[in-house]
Amino acid sequence: MTTLGIEEEYLLLDPVSGLPVFNATEVQELLETGDTVTGDDIQRELLSCQIETATPVCETLTEAEESLLNFRRQLSAAARKAGVRASGTATAPRIEEGYPQLTDKQRYHELKSSARGIVADQFVNGLHVHVSIPDKETGVQALNRIRTWLPIITALSANSPYWLDRDSGFASWRTVHYRRWPIQGCPPIFADAEDYERRIQRLVDTGVIIDRGVLTWVARLSDHYPTLEVRTADAQLEAQDSVLLAGLIRGLVSTAVKEALDGAPYPDPDAELLDAAQWQAARQGLGDVVVNPLTGKLVPAREQMDRLLEHVGPALDEAGDTRWIQSGLKTVWERGTGAERQRRAMQQSGVTGLIDLYTETLIAER
Repeated sequence: MTTLGIEEEYLLLDPVSGLPVFNATEVQELLETGDTVTGDDIQRELLSCQIETATPVCETLTEAEESLLNFRRQLSAAARKAGVRASGTATAPRIEEGYPQLTDKQRYHELKSSARGIVADQFVNGLHVHVSIPDKETGVQALNRIRTWLPIITALSANSPYWLDRDSGFASWRTVHYRRWPIQGCPPIFADAEDYERRIQRLVDTGVIIDRGVLTWVARLSDHYPTLEVRTADAQLEAQDSVLLAGLIRGLVSTAVKEALDGAPYPDPDAELLDAAQWQAARQGLGDVVVNPLTGKLVPAREQMDRLLEHVGPALDEAGDTRWIQSGLKTVWERGTGAERQRRAMQQSGVTGLIDLYTETLIAER
């Protein structure tokens, strides 16, 4: 069984103003007083208005959803006790002037020194999905084979339309924000695992990035686990949306691993087409047309999603995920992506409606 794990990041916001609140330490302490969340379940992110968690290694999507829902319930309760609201939005819709509070870790202070202006605006949350791979060589070959499908995953995940008190005009502003880091976008093609390591080490040796963790490609091999890590998705309003993305990504990686082991060729679209496809996915989400990187043509988002489903169909069947994915996508097509839901909430009730949406969806169940 190909296993998976999910990392989710959340923002802590003022329940009235919607501004970030830098009290993650207090929220973490409250979380750790309960019986179901331990210190191992909580990670601290760059800013002290952020909290992160990771599921255990999961075999089924149900396991992953139960893990996320349990943490979200506890997080919601702890946040309320601390006078804030936890949210699954991928950008803070509003921020105050002045430099944000960093989590007190040496690495984060080094990041601030290396990229002060970028760190100042890093009020963004992502969803990272880890999928197990047989070995590093196979992982590199699988990485080569998933690249063309990453933009449609980005479009499906879009959940960050608001930034600096205004609609950014993008469904995923987080995606655009990340383009400011030095190593970003879809990863290049690698000849093999040795080539992958050599080129990463050369990047680190330049001193432009402080360590391998600042490789902000939308997919990469994990340095800590035997997994391929897909990082292209926005954080999600609901746990079921996170798990939908994780299921599709597992299907995509499993398909790529099989192709790699079979020695099947992989597409190598022009780098600028992949870049344009990512940008278009961030701008439109699923609401309009996206770029098909193989043809360079604009196509309806639903048409490109159908191509992905056809591509990963056998892997979804093998994992027993087909019905889960079909049901999840049906829900998205009916009610819209997170970005569309945020825009409706804002149009109907302003910031109050947006905070209500964040609060209600954090612990929503299917």
